[in-house]
Amino acid sequence: MGAQGGSALLGRIAVHFKWIRMEQLAEATREQARVGGSLGDALVAKGFVTPEQLAKLLAKQKELVAKHRAAAAAKQAAPGIEGAEQSAPAAAPKTPARAPEPGAAAPEPPRPAPAAEPAPDSRPPAPPRETAAAPVSAPAAAAQPAGPSRVAARSAPPRPSPELEQILRDAVGQGASDVHIHSGAPLKLRRNGSFVDVGDAPVTAPDAKAMVVGIMTESQRREFEAAGELDFAYTLADVGRFRVNAYRQQRGHDTVLRLISPEPPTLESLGLPLALAKLSNFHQGMVLFTGPSGCGKSSTMAALINLINEERREHLLTIEDPIECVHPSKRCLVNQRQVGPHTESFSRALRAALREDPDVIAIGELRDVETISLALTAAETGHFVLGSLHTNNAIRTINRLVGAFPPSQQDQIRTMISESLRAIVSQRLVPTADGSRRVAALEILKVNRAVGNLIRENKTFQILSILQTGSGQGMCLLDDSLAALVRDKTVTREAALLNCEDPKRIPG
Repeated sequence: MGAQGGSALLGRIAVHFKWIRMEQLAEATREQARVGGSLGDALVAKGFVTPEQLAKLLAKQKELVAKHRAAAAAKQAAPGIEGAEQSAPAAAPKTPARAPEPGAAAPEPPRPAPAAEPAPDSRPPAPPRETAAAPVSAPAAAAQPAGPSRVAARSAPPRPSPELEQILRDAVGQGASDVHIHSGAPLKLRRNGSFVDVGDAPVTAPDAKAMVVGIMTESQRREFEAAGELDFAYTLADVGRFRVNAYRQQRGHDTVLRLISPEPPTLESLGLPLALAKLSNFHQGMVLFTGPSGCGKSSTMAALINLINEERREHLLTIEDPIECVHPSKRCLVNQRQVGPHTESFSRALRAALREDPDVIAIGELRDVETISLALTAAETGHFVLGSLHTNNAIRTINRLVGAFPPSQQDQIRTMISESLRAIVSQRLVPTADGSRRVAALEILKVNRAVGNLIRENKTFQILSILQTGSGQGMCLLDDSLAALVRDKTVTREAALLNCEDPKRIPG
């Protein structure tokens, strides 16, 4: 571990002992960068810790580093274990180890008794480990039945490094939506849509790699090494569930983790109008949730899925990449499939879905022509389809659906959309005037007979006038939603102008 990694560890230990706060650590780190020297000297100079406390911190840091090096040396001396196959007795037939599915807990393998350590409430985090998942110990041969009746071994669930676990706990405690870990750059959080620095010390490339690889299964590591990027979901017990994007760049390995609600959200918890609940009453057709990245459309769709799950007795199938919010079966039978572990692609899962007797199909993202075509077909054949799309408003959403197809097919697609589309919800998340949270500004288009005719006749530009006058039918223009938030002094005019289509509609 380099000097930067040692300083980061010393600061984490001090925070863990509650001798300093994260804000004091950031201030001491800036002082260290300005005048030089060690982080410990900066902490003492600032008066955040006493010299006696610093001595204890350095002793604990030395102890943890020694333990880390001893464990690494012991691991190098021991025979490598790639999975349950290699650790099983030679006489037993080999069975491939399966990686745990997202959201599912794998059985914990037997582990040797740990050495004596401080009590849990005072134990500081250990240095990050270079290896990610704990090795799997095979049971004794006598304890395993031979032959085909033997149950296939499962690999242990991936465990994060103590440093990453503490980072995630801190991020959840501070209400962050995203955690950014970049090689050669300081750790950053995104809170209420804005970046917040966590100290000035950059994360070293080896530490950044160890943290991301540590939460991958063996199959995910192989895919990541081959492709250079990977999307997956990770659940940390007692902390939360995260959507993870890992990728390689010129300085090393980077990771972005987005916090996902451990429980399915509701319209009330998201601060959305209860009128959106009416969209869950459809039994066929398509409802789309759109907006730029990070605008909350996945959460809005999850709230509608949860509402259907609580009120209807049907088969609800989701296709996602990766699975984000986990929906337990309530009144509905819920099956969630992930692209990669469970199916090859969205389009292949949709083709199979038509033979799996679903009533409701939720699609994580309409990415390509084949997926859009199959989603429209499913909506036409009596299924209720929910999906998301990266578009800025309702009219552009319709144009994107039509424009994805060759010109020779667009007339037919317009007819299909006019008959199958039920509603489009386009949204933005806007910071409040006091900066404490973000609120949703919505554009809602409900496809009635007039809107359907305009879609079929390729006159989508005229839908704007229907949005402006359709409030009695539950429609709303995005600019009108922003204007209402400005009038209520919920958001500032400057924030509304950054998200509006026509600045003239925003009151001064």
